[in-house]
Amino acid sequence: MQLTCAEPCLSLPMPQEQYAHRSTMQTSEGPQVYKVGIYGWRKRCLYFFVLLLMILILVNLAMTIWILKVMNFTIDGMGNLRITDKGLKLEGDSEFLKPLYAKEIRSRPGNPLYFQSARNVTVNILNEKTKVLTRLVTGPQAVEAHSQKFEVKTLSGKLLFSADDNEVVVGAERLRVLGAEGTVFPKSIETPNVRADPFKELRLESPTRALVMEAPKGIEINAEAGSLKATCRTELRLESKDGEITLNSAKIKLPNLPQGSSSSAGSRQKIYELCVCPNGRLFLSQAGASSTCQINTSVCL
Repeated sequence: MQLTCAEPCLSLPMPQEQYAHRSTMQTSEGPQVYKVGIYGWRKRCLYFFVLLLMILILVNLAMTIWILKVMNFTIDGMGNLRITDKGLKLEGDSEFLKPLYAKEIRSRPGNPLYFQSARNVTVNILNEKTKVLTRLVTGPQAVEAHSQKFEVKTLSGKLLFSADDNEVVVGAERLRVLGAEGTVFPKSIETPNVRADPFKELRLESPTRALVMEAPKGIEINAEAGSLKATCRTELRLESKDGEITLNSAKIKLPNLPQGSSSSAGSRQKIYELCVCPNGRLFLSQAGASSTCQINTSVCL
């Protein structure tokens, strides 16, 4: 056995017995060849996995292209959602499963904007500390507005309706109540004019309590084309503290005044004298040659 070196190298002597044994093996078996690589079933499994990986890559690529096609992904956006310089533009019907936060929501010019929900639609106005200041809830039973003050104005800014904790203001020139039973005010009401529609009756009624009308400069009740009727169960009182009560009419009828006893049993004349008791009670006494009121003072008892 010879070792060749490009540079001077150190040669080691080999024992004669080992050299003779290797020479004998090389001469009898010939030169040995060592195979490098994967062969047999390992090679077939490797090819199978590589082929399967390529199939998965192609399927994944095909699914990605299909999703992009179905969702209509473009440079400007996705589907009905478009990205513009002013924000997001959404065309068609949309469904939001979670809260939507936006600075402004508006429809296209000339088209209406619809909000639709299976239960309710809630609009909240929050402050910097995420505390609800104003809330508008439209539900299947009612529409609720929660705020410190509620106002309704015209396009010109005129106040039509306002409500807060202290008062409710109706700024319209006329308030019409169209209900068959009218309207009920649990407490007092302040208005300069109460009138019915033309050819309709006006009725002021308090079924279980008193009806009080007060005004610092006077109360005027006027029926221009009809009659005026005041009915009560017990007493009807007309009282003036500093002034007078004037009954101005061509005819004044008091049909149910009590009558005193007749001074003459045979007299049947229908002329009576109007008498007033000290307590203010009126009664009729049959007229005579002189006043007959003193004769019938028993009516005043």
